[in-house]
Amino acid sequence: MGIGSRFLLSGQQGNLERSILSLTEAIFLPPTQDTTSPFLSIVQTFHDLALRVLFRAEESGRPEDVKCCTRYFRYLHGQFHEVFMKFPVPVTTVLVHALAVQVELELGDVDEDIEEMAGLCDELLNSDIPTQSLTDPITHFARALSVRFNEPAEVETCSEKVIDCLRKAIVRLPGLHQVSMALAGSLYIRFETALSDDDYEEGMEILNGILTFRGSGDEPSPFREDALGVAAMFDVARFDAYGKPDHLEHTIYRFRTFLDGTSIEEPGRDVIAEGLSGFEGLRLDGTGDTLDALSIHIPSELGKLPSFRDLIASLPDPTIVKPISTETTRKHIASLEDSYISQLTDVADIEDGIKYCRLLLVSYPRGELTSTAQVALGRLLHRAFQCTHKIKYLNEAISATRDGIETTISLPSRVILLLRLTLLLSTRLELLRHEEDLDELMQLFHTADDYSSSDLRDTIPFHWPSIARRFGHSSASTAYDRAMSLIQASLTFAPTLDNQHSRLVSMSGDFQTIPLEYASYHIHTGHLEQAIETLERGRGLLWSEMRGLRTSIDQIRLADSNLADKFSAVNRELETLTTAMDLSLHNNINVNGHNDLEGMDPYGRSVMRKQKLLEDREKLITQIQTLSGFDTFLKPPSFDTLRSAASHGPVIIISHCEWRSDILILLHNSPPSLIPTSDDFYIRANELQDQLLGGRKRGLESAAYDDALRGVLKELYELVGRPVIKRLNELNIPEQSRVWWCPTSVFCSLPLHAMGPIPSDMGPPQYFLDLYIPSYTPSLSALLESRKPNSQTFENPSMLLVVQPDASMVQAFEEMDAVQRACSRATTLAGATATPGIVLESLRGHRFVHIVCHGLLEPGRPFDSSFKLYQGKRLSLLDIVRSQLPNAEFAFLAACHTAELTDESPADEALHLTAAMQYCGFRSVVGTMWAMADTDGRDLASNFYKSVFSSGKRGVYYHERTAKALRDAVVKLRRRKGRGMSLERWVNYVHYGA
Repeated sequence: MGIGSRFLLSGQQGNLERSILSLTEAIFLPPTQDTTSPFLSIVQTFHDLALRVLFRAEESGRPEDVKCCTRYFRYLHGQFHEVFMKFPVPVTTVLVHALAVQVELELGDVDEDIEEMAGLCDELLNSDIPTQSLTDPITHFARALSVRFNEPAEVETCSEKVIDCLRKAIVRLPGLHQVSMALAGSLYIRFETALSDDDYEEGMEILNGILTFRGSGDEPSPFREDALGVAAMFDVARFDAYGKPDHLEHTIYRFRTFLDGTSIEEPGRDVIAEGLSGFEGLRLDGTGDTLDALSIHIPSELGKLPSFRDLIASLPDPTIVKPISTETTRKHIASLEDSYISQLTDVADIEDGIKYCRLLLVSYPRGELTSTAQVALGRLLHRAFQCTHKIKYLNEAISATRDGIETTISLPSRVILLLRLTLLLSTRLELLRHEEDLDELMQLFHTADDYSSSDLRDTIPFHWPSIARRFGHSSASTAYDRAMSLIQASLTFAPTLDNQHSRLVSMSGDFQTIPLEYASYHIHTGHLEQAIETLERGRGLLWSEMRGLRTSIDQIRLADSNLADKFSAVNRELETLTTAMDLSLHNNINVNGHNDLEGMDPYGRSVMRKQKLLEDREKLITQIQTLSGFDTFLKPPSFDTLRSAASHGPVIIISHCEWRSDILILLHNSPPSLIPTSDDFYIRANELQDQLLGGRKRGLESAAYDDALRGVLKELYELVGRPVIKRLNELNIPEQSRVWWCPTSVFCSLPLHAMGPIPSDMGPPQYFLDLYIPSYTPSLSALLESRKPNSQTFENPSMLLVVQPDASMVQAFEEMDAVQRACSRATTLAGATATPGIVLESLRGHRFVHIVCHGLLEPGRPFDSSFKLYQGKRLSLLDIVRSQLPNAEFAFLAACHTAELTDESPADEALHLTAAMQYCGFRSVVGTMWAMADTDGRDLASNFYKSVFSSGKRGVYYHERTAKALRDAVVKLRRRKGRGMSLERWVNYVHYGA
């Protein structure tokens, strides 16, 4: 025994070897005469021998030593651990140690060894062993788990037995952060597969305890960097699973915190940085592209990528277990990047790549490379098909991708593989038209819909309805509904109107076409009412969301005043955030109780704050809907509600869709009237828009533009005007009736009100506005809103007159004089009094407003469109949106571009100054489709207000007189041929609202 003691004191290997030899001999020697219990002496000697072998195993890592000592201690534990023996180290404790070494060297069934260790540690935790004696075995157990979880993709899940044991250990040993990390890691592994919110919350609570720990001298926990990494992994897994914007912000925050909290020498920092860039690209501000953003690019210092053939040669013998370095892993992953594969054109190279992927899957059956190789194999086979058009490659790609979905335990990889499989099956379906491919593809879309990953939400929901419809599958309606819901949801979580607009622009193709496609599907199946509901649901989304935040609570207050107050408060907070220009103003707020997120950037905190407010609001809406008479509160309006928009005259809806285009006339007392269109309607409408915008680039007052506009009006009459007028006659709608245009897509920028000339054998040329009194509405809901009773009165309205001309508006003051003469109750703001603040404040006290100034567009930034006021200060569209003017009735915007869309802005959103005035309270608005001629302002305003304030129209609200007044004033303007009246000058003016 003395030799063994000398080893413990000296650490010299020779002493250890002699000790093992002596103990081995002692077991086989006959017991001495003075031994009171020869059997116990042999057991004690056997224990000491096993302990020495364990010491040697730790030093040498020799597999035979590890297996030997583990076998010895298992025997001792099974036979003698309950016998009263004074072993220097308890058998249970040292068996845990031996198993930990065996797990670290992966010499046995690691999962079974971990389970055995959990049972042993649980035994110790339930015993009366002193707390200090627990430290070593529990630490060894935690170490084994950390080794096991270094490659989390190799672990399918973590058992309840292991987790419960670690929970008990933390209670007994609260200061051991290594144990806390083991529990957090175990919960993470289980969360990846079970997706339990309880596991996430428990794991993050443990990690936050480590991250906020401060020891003596304010030293952080030595496991802080590990905790940062696992916290980031938790949030990545949660975002992969659910794809919610607030989860994305957590992930971005964790990645940034990891980079800020780790040293420059930390391995993999560059990969984390690239990953952070990718996740930032997924934000709902329209700046990122989903698939590109998810690709983690390998830094350039790795050098030129070797050929697949060289990589194959570098692979180890698959029969030999050999660890792989981080650098080697990254080199392999770099060679399988999608951007690299997509550039391959040589079939021999592609074949080498296919062979390489298959060998990778054999050489490294579990781990990070497995998922990468599974995805790349299908991609390479697909690339081979693209280059050769041989169906065998496509078939193999489909089979390989199916296999990957079945075998991968990585959720992100499964998401990508699902996405790839839909693409591959769609390709084969187009080629071969096999019904089984259609059935599998439709089922796959359903399966993919169960995932909330942002990958799938940006792709599959928009492919599904198109394919289902083209091949006549019954899931088309479900697919369209899913896509519509996605569009709305993706906007809801973007924190501000500007972010929401960016989101719409980034998904403009899907956003603008899906509602129109779905409506055309309803029309095709004979469901006109559902088509109108769908068109309403898919247009003016930003205005609709904002309008919902201003829902009247008067009736709710009568039923439950406390509920009404809570709902009103949440709406106010949401509106403040949604209309914010500077998100940093909302950064000093404790988000959802997470004090650890103080370092999150303003955008991220705003996303999280809005998510919390939306959750609170949704709960309140559910409570309100349980009140008597409120079951439909804030639900999408039904057709019966929408049809009341036509109570004062028909609403003409133009659905412009590549599948089929139609004209619908909405009537308040009969079913919608359908006007089918010609097969070339869709293309001709697109050409008209191009013709109009192309001519405008040559200059509004140019002869080229006048010719272009003339051609557009004539063609527009043949395309839309003629069939509409014919149908209005058939419906017994008399001439000079009011009609409303509710256009979609390209028709939002075409002058429907001025179509013509209408062929006639007598009199001067007539246009559509000569036969009817036309107005526009961005949506049916906007028109309904403009007719709500509120404070309407027949009294002569007060007028706010805002005049801010410059040198190019020499006749602005003449227009001012004309308005003042027409309205005796006009308050004029000009010069220094015409500032944005004063104008906004003054709007609250006047029912009418007439604005004479420059209107400015900002390309791609509709909320920055503005009126140019005193000293160039701007009253922006967003300023107007923030205003609430319940007493407002009518606005005449005698400025340029007030009803014109900015470049790239989605047409169906109607994001222009005229719609903004209507949103903030004005029931009727006159705007301009392009630049306004200064010389027309005086006469147009004079004739307009003479008509509005005519004493012969008693019993008609003043704002409801404005559509006819504008029409009449424009007709007079048009007849001024002797003054060089061009076509664009009178076509320019449009009326919106009631």
